[in-house]
Amino acid sequence: MIPHTPRVAAAALKASAPRAPRALYATVRGARQPPDHPPEDDPNHANDFILSILRTNPSLRDAKAYLASFGLRPQSIPAPNTQQKVTSHFVISDPISNTAAQPAPAAVAQPSPVIESILDPVYRRTALVKIQGPFSSNQLDSICKGLVYLEKLGLVSVIVVENDEQPRGEEDERSAIIDDVMRVVTGLEKMGSRARPVVGAVVRLGPKSDDSPAPAPGIEPPETHTVPSDLIAIRSALSAGEIPVIAPFALDSFCRSVRVDANDVIAGLARGMVEASSLDQTSPTSAQDSHFEFSREVDLTPLRLMIIDRDGGVPSYARSGYPHLLINLTSEYDHIHDTFDPRWKHSNPTALSNLALANTCLAYMPATSSAIMVSHKSPSSLIGNLITNKPAVSSSLPHALLQGNRSLTPHTPTLIRRGLPIQVLRSIADIDRPKMNYLLEQSFGRTLDEEAFYKRLSKSLDFVIVAGDYAGAAIVTNEQSSNGSEPIQYLDKFAVLPSNQGDGTVDFLWVALHDESYGLGHPFSANPNGGKGGMGEGRDLVWRSRSNNPVNKWYFERSSGHVRMGAWVLFWCDAEKRLKIEEGRRGSAGLSYVEDWEQGRLSDWGNAVLKIPSSWK
Repeated sequence: MIPHTPRVAAAALKASAPRAPRALYATVRGARQPPDHPPEDDPNHANDFILSILRTNPSLRDAKAYLASFGLRPQSIPAPNTQQKVTSHFVISDPISNTAAQPAPAAVAQPSPVIESILDPVYRRTALVKIQGPFSSNQLDSICKGLVYLEKLGLVSVIVVENDEQPRGEEDERSAIIDDVMRVVTGLEKMGSRARPVVGAVVRLGPKSDDSPAPAPGIEPPETHTVPSDLIAIRSALSAGEIPVIAPFALDSFCRSVRVDANDVIAGLARGMVEASSLDQTSPTSAQDSHFEFSREVDLTPLRLMIIDRDGGVPSYARSGYPHLLINLTSEYDHIHDTFDPRWKHSNPTALSNLALANTCLAYMPATSSAIMVSHKSPSSLIGNLITNKPAVSSSLPHALLQGNRSLTPHTPTLIRRGLPIQVLRSIADIDRPKMNYLLEQSFGRTLDEEAFYKRLSKSLDFVIVAGDYAGAAIVTNEQSSNGSEPIQYLDKFAVLPSNQGDGTVDFLWVALHDESYGLGHPFSANPNGGKGGMGEGRDLVWRSRSNNPVNKWYFERSSGHVRMGAWVLFWCDAEKRLKIEEGRRGSAGLSYVEDWEQGRLSDWGNAVLKIPSSWK
């Protein structure tokens, strides 16, 4: 007779329980034990997390954009029955509403949105992350800390691991790759997160049987693809609150798991996750919940692509090999290839291949998505990119300031966006007036005096820079000088649609403006914006702004100087080539002094600019 003890009973129940089907992935836990004091319980760890957020210094627009992606998602409450129709709904941004006058819904047990927001405060999104090693233990700890911080803010990483120094075709290749995956899993768990190794193939080699055309001109479809069942391992990990860490394997035509380049895995996942997410949203079960949707399920659509390696961003010819700060793929991709110095192939051997990966992935990802190429030495940049979606240093700042900025190093991250085409128009006949009118009125919130505005442009237009399909524009005119000198180059309008503010369009447009006006004559102004290609003599650029304009702070940072004139502030940017010549001529002459060509120019500019009539009704 076997004694009936709880241990024996439990073993019997376990033996008789039906076995779950074997999963398509492997979860390895080994003998690792959690640390005695988890990092999240460490005050220093918590303080470091808070400081990392504060250092990003987000603007009000940045905060709103972050909350739009990760904040609470209100939904309408459907009627509890067909007899009574209820139209009231929660409005998070306006707690005082007129819904009190609406008929009260029937007594239905609904979870409190306040309680749910406390228990689960963010809407979780995904990021595709490439960890391109090898890395030392300390370096990997630094990377994992940054990814765990992102998870706390709502961005869950889907990681693909690559080891550049792992030879292909060796006998122990597979076990070595799995070891690299497990090192990342261990590092994430050491930092207080939960992670799951995924060592089965999640993509398939070759095109899809029903392959659709390329998402954009010049974009080649990925070498891999997925079907919905391939994402089961990733979905399972995300639903369990774990970060999936994926080995770079793919299924070939014979259903064999083979090693492939991590870029192929990520490109296939970018496309597959977007397609799977769109299917989830169109599913009839996705809109059945009668209360707020919170982060029980993670949105599969990748919001960011993060490439973490040992080299950092893409070297730039304009910064003596220091990285690009912000890349507009639509207009700069080919130009970056053409200006890539062969010497950089040794210092940054994977820069162009990673740029190509970003070009492919962003073509499938939402227009608001971005990619960042960052060194393991800058993990805090990942938080800054998440909250602000901006480069570490604005690319539209004066070039002299960028060159002397101590925060620019060989490891400064490069932010990459799909961007917009840039074109330069030199004839008023080339302007699409309805689109330009809509842009100006939406941007300024005022009604354009169209007849008077274009009549003035027909006499004074110098050039117009247009971003995309009139998502933004800079209009520059030539104004008559009061002292008979050369015409004054005047920035008449600088406008960006509200829907494109914060997506990089402002910086792309200002850089093009720099290249066509006060930056002419420098090699770093030879950008592919359809204009003069950096050739010519730069001219001072002048503009005015209302003294109470909230944009003035942005203008202060980008201008050479300003002077207040009553209700207006006059800004200007000095021609950079002339400043460079003056700098060399003065040498160590001591204190600055006013040159002959500077005498009286402020009063001349003021007299001309303040007489320009308003463009609004």
